[in-house]
Amino acid sequence: MTVLYAKPNFAFMMITIYGIKNCDVMQKAMKWLDTNKVKYTFHDYKETGIDQALVEKWLQHLPTDKLINLRSTTYKELPEKEKDISTKAKAIALAMNHNSIVKRPLWDFGDGQYFLGWDEAEIRKRTINR
Repeated sequence: MTVLYAKPNFAFMMITIYGIKNCDVMQKAMKWLDTNKVKYTFHDYKETGIDQALVEKWLQHLPTDKLINLRSTTYKELPEKEKDISTKAKAIALAMNHNSIVKRPLWDFGDGQYFLGWDEAEIRKRTINR
């Protein structure tokens, strides 16, 4: 019996990239995906929004202090009492009320794997070189 191994075809992976379309890093990431013919869905959470279930899902896979971009202008401009992310409930409320505070791009590779930010080598490894 011959067993063949087929490398997954990244063009058919269900990648969703979350962010804001006018963000420079998002534009760079999407340009890279388009150039490399990687199929993806873009979820602009400024236009479409994010709900509690989505943020809860992200927090099952990503640390709170990474999902919430503590270095963002939005976060820095918040009153101190709103910056509390000591519980998941508070982090979820913050992300839903100020969605631009979510680190971007946020990558959902459709297989339970998530990644935050832009790192070309890492994205290549998770898509093309898979």
